[in-house]
Amino acid sequence: MKKIFTVLFLSSTILLVAQDKVANSNAVMSIPAGYYNTATGNGYLLKTQLSNIITNNYIDRGYAGLYTTYLTSDKDFYYENNGTLLDLYTENPTGTECEFTYGVGQDDGTGGNAECERYNREHTIPQSYFGTSIQPMFSDAHFVIPSDKYLNAQRGDFPYGKVNGLGTSYSNGSKRGANLNSGYSFGFTGTVFEPIDEFKGDIARMLLYFATRYEIELVNFYATSTSLSKVMFDGTSDKSFSTTFLNILLTWNIQDPVSQREIDRNNAIYARQNNRNPYIDNNTYVARVWGIPLATSSFDLLNTAAIYPNPSSDIVTISTDITLDEIDIITINGQVLQQIRKPVFQNNTYSINNLPKGLYFIKLSSATNSVTKKVLIH
Repeated sequence: MKKIFTVLFLSSTILLVAQDKVANSNAVMSIPAGYYNTATGNGYLLKTQLSNIITNNYIDRGYAGLYTTYLTSDKDFYYENNGTLLDLYTENPTGTECEFTYGVGQDDGTGGNAECERYNREHTIPQSYFGTSIQPMFSDAHFVIPSDKYLNAQRGDFPYGKVNGLGTSYSNGSKRGANLNSGYSFGFTGTVFEPIDEFKGDIARMLLYFATRYEIELVNFYATSTSLSKVMFDGTSDKSFSTTFLNILLTWNIQDPVSQREIDRNNAIYARQNNRNPYIDNNTYVARVWGIPLATSSFDLLNTAAIYPNPSSDIVTISTDITLDEIDIITINGQVLQQIRKPVFQNNTYSINNLPKGLYFIKLSSATNSVTKKVLIH
């Protein structure tokens, strides 16, 4: 099982911890020389640079072609190590499970009324969000995965989240139920689907890939969608995700670091589609684009605010749905460098720039709560 790491405020420490699993795997990623040479920015500029890299020269293998891709990208050589279909919704890393052999039990329009009857293709961002059969996202293996047909239907188009209590559980511990409206998942009470801990980071990095690869289409998706998964998004092409669900994804990305399975999958898909998931290749890109996840206390403020990018070389942006009465910028020696009273937010964001290099505490205060976070300017 994967280690669960404590989320620390200092982002450089988090990023080193997040790489632990990759380092221990002795893995060598097959990243083409120069592939990320133009990924030089930070924040949403970096996200756009990554989008351009993974969009250029993309090869669409078609929806039927996914089953061919899965023969190299999604076989189990990591748990039972027997080459069966690796389904994130039914895989049990420590016990017995439902298993499919590719070519046997593939969805033919029948069955799927219980686990282990048929397998098909699961869009981790549901088709209903971007439009049924719309290419190329309809056939993009970086976020479309093989799945037990029954579990695929049970997930439906619910967003991913942290289930409050037991909910409805399935064979490997995946579950569906009301979202836990506290801690890192604060801010939503509707129905969510929760994968097991072993695959939370995998799912998070797939969704972050989607928001990056299809950046220019995100506004249109949001404007026309009636999908239940719409709550995961904020309607913008930059931040992309609503505060609650961005914090869930960023937290899962830290708690469940990149695995050897993901590295191998990324390489196999690259061989077919000619593009990669940058958040698997270089997981520091996640924090460089979106910042770090929020801690899990002072629920009403701490879990609905974000400060990004962190570290930053220039502008730091504060994003929150809560009205702030004051922002204090404090040096490492305790000196109040700047005090901003009644800050005026634009689209729920407030930007601070021209800070000298150094480590700062930023104190955010509302009418009833306050929180202090560390920010590094380099």
